[in-house]
Amino acid sequence: MPKSLRNNLIPLILIALVVAYAAMAFAQRPGPRAEDATLNQLVNEINKGNIRTISVSADGTTLRATTGDNRAMVLNKEPTVDTIQLLRNYGVTAEALKTFDYRVESVPILAQLLSSGLFYLLPILLIGGFFLFTMRRAQSGADQAFSFGRSRAKRITSETPVVTFNDVAGCEESKMELVEVVEFLKNPEKFIQLGARIPKGVLLVGPPGSGKTLLAKAVAGEAGVPFFSLSGSEFVELFVGVGASRVRDLFDQAKKSAPCIIFIDEIDAVGRQRGAGLGGGNDEREQTLNQMLVEMDGFNTDTNVIVIAATNRPDILDPALMRPGRFDRRVVVDAPDLLGREAILKVHVRGKPIAPDVDLKAIAKQTPGFTGADIENLVNEAAILAARANKKEIDQNLLQEAIEKIALGPERKSRLMTPRDKEVVAYHEAGHAVAAALTPEAGLSLQKVTIIPRGPTGGTTWYTPETEDMIGSRTRKAMEGNIVTLLGGRAAEEIVFGDVTAGAANDLDRASELARVMVRQYGMSDEIGPVSFGERNEMVFLGRELAEGRNYSEKVAEIIDSEVSKLIRTSYDRVRKLLIDNRDRLNKVAQALLEKETLDREEFKVIMGMN
Repeated sequence: MPKSLRNNLIPLILIALVVAYAAMAFAQRPGPRAEDATLNQLVNEINKGNIRTISVSADGTTLRATTGDNRAMVLNKEPTVDTIQLLRNYGVTAEALKTFDYRVESVPILAQLLSSGLFYLLPILLIGGFFLFTMRRAQSGADQAFSFGRSRAKRITSETPVVTFNDVAGCEESKMELVEVVEFLKNPEKFIQLGARIPKGVLLVGPPGSGKTLLAKAVAGEAGVPFFSLSGSEFVELFVGVGASRVRDLFDQAKKSAPCIIFIDEIDAVGRQRGAGLGGGNDEREQTLNQMLVEMDGFNTDTNVIVIAATNRPDILDPALMRPGRFDRRVVVDAPDLLGREAILKVHVRGKPIAPDVDLKAIAKQTPGFTGADIENLVNEAAILAARANKKEIDQNLLQEAIEKIALGPERKSRLMTPRDKEVVAYHEAGHAVAAALTPEAGLSLQKVTIIPRGPTGGTTWYTPETEDMIGSRTRKAMEGNIVTLLGGRAAEEIVFGDVTAGAANDLDRASELARVMVRQYGMSDEIGPVSFGERNEMVFLGRELAEGRNYSEKVAEIIDSEVSKLIRTSYDRVRKLLIDNRDRLNKVAQALLEKETLDREEFKVIMGMN
C-alpha cells in the first residue's frame, strides 16, 4: 500500500462510514402516514382507480397500499390467502387489477435486523474512529518530538546506482589512497597480520568541483559495505544538544552495521576551530564537534567505522579534529592536469554521440584550471548546442564553442557599437594579442581574439598558459611578462588615438595586484630584497581572509608602494615601445578584427608572420 494512502486510511474509513450512514438514514426516512383500513375499503378504492401500489410483506401478513394522493392504507390478512385471489373474491374486476403496481417484499428478516442494527451501530463506529484518529495524530507528534535528535543520514543501499573508480578520472593519486581503504574493508586480515590498523578518518581536501563527493561515492560502490551519507550542516540546529545527540545516534547506527563508512560532506560547517567567536563561539556547534571528537577517538572506538569527510576549507578546521587517530589521512583532490582533463573528458563523453573529428587532447589543452565539474558542464553545454543546431553528433566546433561560452561568457551580437567604439576595441584587443606574442617569457599561447562583446566585456583576448606550471615555479620574468601583456591594451589606445578609455580598468587591477604580490610576498624587488611583508594569520573571528595583519612600518609601506608603481611604469614603458616598434603588425591585426571580428590562433599567426 502506498505510504500516502496508508497514512490517510483512517480518515478515508471515517468518510465512508458517514456516507453509508447518510444513505441508510435517507433510505429509512418515513413515508406517507399509514391508515388502518378494512378489506372492503381497499376494494372500493381499487374499483375507483385510486390505488397506485400494493405491497405485501414477505410473510404475507401485512398489506400496504398507496393511493394517488400519497395516502397509505395498511391492513392485516391471513398469511395463507393469495392476495390477488382475495381481491377477486371481494368483487375487484380484472380491469381494476391492472390499474396498480403489485409486488411482494422479499427482504429476509435477518437482513432487516442487520440493517436496523447497523443503522444504530454506525454512530458508535464514527465516534470511535474519530478518537482513534486523534490519538494516532498525537502519538505521531510525540514520535516526531522524540526523533528530533536522531541522525538524518541517508543509507546507500544496493538499489542506489553504483559509482565505481572507473567513473572517476583525473586524480589517480587520490584514488590510490582510497583504494587501500576499500581493500582494508574487504580484506582486513592482510593488514592485521602486519600490525596495521584501519584508518579512522580520511579527509578529502580540494577546490569546489574537483570530485571529492564523487570519490566518496566510488568508495561506497567499491567497498560493498553500508554507507551513511550526510552533510555537516545537518548536525547544527537551533536547540543546544541536538547536534551532539545526532552525532551519537549516527555512530550508534554505524557501529551496528560495522564495518561501514560514514561520509560527511562540507565538514567545515561543524568542524570549525573552537573558541573562535567574538562571544565565545557557538555553543551548539562546539558541543557537536566535541561529541564527534569523542566518537572518532574516545575510550570505546574499537569498531570498523571509517569516517570520510570532504571540505574545501581545511585551514579553518579544529586542530583536534585533524590530528592522527581521528583523520589519519589527508587526500588532496586538486584540479586535474592535462592528462587528467583528457581522462575526465573520456569519462563524460562516454555514451554520447561524438563525431570522429573530435580531438579530446586539444580540448584538454584549452581548459587549464578546469575542475571535473567544469569539464562535465563543458560536455553538457556542447550537447545542448548540438541539440539547438539540430545536429546528431557533438563535433569539435561545438566543444570549442562550449569552452568559449564557459570561459568568456555568451556572445552578445545584438549589442550595438558605433564605428568609433568598434575601432577602439579592435586596437585594444590587438594590443593585448601582439604584446603576448612578442613577450615569449610570459608563456602565454593565444587561442582567440575577438571584438564581439562577451559577458561584461566589449571584446576578449583569450590565451592559455603554454605550460601548466604550479605557482611556486613561476619566475620573475614570467610575471613581468604577464604585466606587460595586461598593459598592452591601454598602451595601444594611447599610441593610436592619443587618449585612453576606461576599458582597461580590469587590466590595471590585475596588473597592480600581481605587482603588489611580487613585491610584498615573493620578494621580487631589488630595493626591498627577499623579504615578505604582511601577516596572513587569517584570524577566524574576523573572517580569516578578510583581514590581514600589518608587520611593517609606514616607511616600508611607502617603499612597497614605490616599488609597485615602479614595476607598473617600467612594464608600461616596455609594452609601449614594443607596440610602437611593431606598429604595422598592430594595425594589421586591428584591421583584420574590424573585418572578421574574430581571429583564431592560426589566422593570428599568419597576420603576425610567425609561421
